[in-house]
Amino acid sequence: MKKFTSWRRPGTFSIFLIDDRLLLICIGIIVGLCSGLAALALNSSLIFMMDSLHNFRHYWWAFLLPATGALCSSIFLKKIIKEDSGHGVPEVIYSVSRYGGLLKFRSTFSRLVASCLTIGSGGSAGPEAPVVVSGSAIGSNIATFFSFNERQRITLVGCGAAGAIASIFNAPLTGIIFTMEIILGEWSMVNIIPIAVASVAGAEISRHLRGNIIAFESSTVFHLSNYHFIACVGLAVCASVASIIFTRYLRAMHKVSQKVILPFWLKAAIGGASVGAIGFVIPEVMGEGYHTIHEMIAGIFKEGLGIAVIGCLAKILATSLTLGWGGSGGIFAPSLVIGSFAGLAYHRLLVYLFPSIAWVNEGCFALLGMAGMISGILQAPLTGIFLILEITGGYDVMLSLIVVSALSTTITHYAEPASFYLKELTESGKLLRPGTDSRVLADISIREVIEKDCIPVSPNMLLREFIHTVKQSTRNYFPVEEPESGKFIGMIQLDQIKPYIFNTLMYDTVLVEQIMDTNPETVSYDDELSDVLRKMDMKRCFSLPVIYNGRFEGMISKATLLDKYRDELNVQTSHSF
Repeated sequence: MKKFTSWRRPGTFSIFLIDDRLLLICIGIIVGLCSGLAALALNSSLIFMMDSLHNFRHYWWAFLLPATGALCSSIFLKKIIKEDSGHGVPEVIYSVSRYGGLLKFRSTFSRLVASCLTIGSGGSAGPEAPVVVSGSAIGSNIATFFSFNERQRITLVGCGAAGAIASIFNAPLTGIIFTMEIILGEWSMVNIIPIAVASVAGAEISRHLRGNIIAFESSTVFHLSNYHFIACVGLAVCASVASIIFTRYLRAMHKVSQKVILPFWLKAAIGGASVGAIGFVIPEVMGEGYHTIHEMIAGIFKEGLGIAVIGCLAKILATSLTLGWGGSGGIFAPSLVIGSFAGLAYHRLLVYLFPSIAWVNEGCFALLGMAGMISGILQAPLTGIFLILEITGGYDVMLSLIVVSALSTTITHYAEPASFYLKELTESGKLLRPGTDSRVLADISIREVIEKDCIPVSPNMLLREFIHTVKQSTRNYFPVEEPESGKFIGMIQLDQIKPYIFNTLMYDTVLVEQIMDTNPETVSYDDELSDVLRKMDMKRCFSLPVIYNGRFEGMISKATLLDKYRDELNVQTSHSF
């Protein structure tokens, strides 16, 4: 792992040379502003596309619009940009986890264009994940341009993500919490100050160019009684069930599309056309669905309980078809729509079952449903709480938000131990959070801890000659190699041959090949050190031979490995840049 050296470049102001934190704050402001502008650019482009295509929605062939958008989006990503489709946030998390936040320059715009084509044409997805990818890539490339070290680059990746979320939602607190809770996975004072400043910068550029508007502000004041707090438990269960269904259905749809033998662009078009067909019957599933959320929070959604349930399931299906079959976009906005439908349906069910109780306006339950859905699918309760508070201004239901978010996260976790963003990374072993054993060991290579002072011996060597070799060595391990080819064929460990060593009658009758271990546990340069350490624990051994192309390279010992681990842990947890 790189050591965290300070940034030095000729001509830099002396105050920056003194305090790298001040430098990160200043660069973080720039990253936040750029990320905010990227978010506004996508938002404006989506509005333009939706307005332009609105007059064509009533034609019979309108289902071809989302099909064409998804087709163009997939071709743009896979053929022109050479990236995979989907939402992209796991790639950012993986980059932070394994590569110090390194992201390609093309990621600053690729997801913006692809998601604009998908969502603007009517595909069911959200613009939030693409702007997170874009903002993170902006931070990463600015850090690379200035030759920042790894820790500084990760901080600027966080600044980009925070600025993007803060801008698109006009929610600076949510930008900070989303970044710390999901993207970086740690709460560090070193990171939080630049990220907070970047988040504020992203929100301010949005307010300056778009106005200080709350996305889903409601004029209704919600007054909750004890009955409502009890009902929140049931709402949390509903939101958890919706989160689990959405997570599993989206993953299943992706697996189904992979099994279909068709060109990727045709699969994306089929997914888009299917969404368009669903949109004929239930228009609320089209696009990101913000207009529908407005209606539900305001309490003016006219359709009944059955339509609310169908709308919830239809949005899950439409988003799964869009993203699972090759479209581009995020799950934030669809999750908000699904949560609103779930909350609305739950409220109407309560009214039907308990008509004598004076229930609060249904918009309150739509709002709480959004919090439960976001908290459940992301397993990030703070993000769910503060997002809903900032985008709705519903501070009068804060206690209920906390209850629903906390319970939804907990219940979902039992069914899905990893969140939607982290599930694939966790299952493939690619998720390495800061400060964890796997992350620390991942930054150490076997070549850094290999010990090469072992003396190889020949299989034809007599025990007497071997004992003479032992006297010259400081090791307890001796690799056995073929004399002509140098190929590794076995290992001798002194603890295992003590009966031979102390029996002098065997000195001239026993050969090394007779007492060596012909099938020892070995490791290679390609092995992860976390796996090596696990193998040592399972086999109860303190050293293992490293074999490369059939030849003995050296030994790796647990003592040396743990010493290096301690040094690396000190570097990674250091609060200085």
